Amino acid sequence: MKITQRVKKILSNYEGQTPGTKTNLARLLMHGKLAGTGHLLILPVDQGNEHGPARSHAPNSPGYDPHYHYQLAIDAGMSAFAAPLGLLEAGADTFAGAVPTILKLNSANSLCGFKDGPTQALTGSVEDALRLGCSAIGYTIYPGSDAAYDMIEEVRELAEEAKAVGLAVVIWSYPRGGNLSKEGETAVDIVAYAAHLAAQLGAHIIKVKPPTAHLELPAAKKVYETEGIPIATLTERIRHVVQSAYDGRRMVVFSGGAAKDTEGLLDQIRQIRDGGGTGSIVGRNSFQRPKDDAVEMLGRIVEIYKGKD
Repeated sequence: MKITQRVKKILSNYEGQTPGTKTNLARLLMHGKLAGTGHLLILPVDQGNEHGPARSHAPNSPGYDPHYHYQLAIDAGMSAFAAPLGLLEAGADTFAGAVPTILKLNSANSLCGFKDGPTQALTGSVEDALRLGCSAIGYTIYPGSDAAYDMIEEVRELAEEAKAVGLAVVIWSYPRGGNLSKEGETAVDIVAYAAHLAAQLGAHIIKVKPPTAHLELPAAKKVYETEGIPIATLTERIRHVVQSAYDGRRMVVFSGGAAKDTEGLLDQIRQIRDGGGTGSIVGRNSFQRPKDDAVEMLGRIVEIYKGKD
């Protein structure tokens, strides 16, 4: 694996990390159709836990089969495939070495509701990630939740364990619960705060949602207005979120969100690229489409991140 200068520059931002962890970050950055560009395109398939099997896979029934998602990630040239324990175990041998994997260590489900204190259950371990040959672990925190401190303490312990054995750490940082309004979950001040918290917790890769122009916190709104922080366009908001993750020294990927039309998604991707985002993590917008359509759409996303669209 010959590492490009662009990837070497990114890895240089991760001071204090072991050679093993940097090697696994390099594997993610040097795999797939975006290899060596400094961008990432990740397929996450944890929505079966979050939303149930029918809501996740009935729109494209081959998706009930875990092997379908492995093959989609391979055929589309994804940087990595992220999923919970059971799904990765169901294809880990057949697809060993074919695509870097990220074991999502915690999950929620829509059968349980915690309005003020949403949280997730731990469903996998660092040992599982090693056993399955993963390059990284993934973990969701809910900044704003009444249970957030417990999640923060748990991910700190898991990140320490993962780094000790050379695995990379991906944190899904999704503000939710507590005093946050529904609109506030994707407000630019809150998403930037969430990205910063994930960086502070030692994440190598941070996943957040694309931010809206809404400002949730009165104290933050005053600063944004006084300092003239530009947030009118999504490109400007992406740039601010990336700045909040150690001025771009940490990789930030953005979710594709709920299913949307192709052109709407691609326009969002262009603004993520123009704002300096590392890449995208596209789940339902890919695996709920017929496979040929999904591969074609993901190919267009690759072209956008390569600056060709």
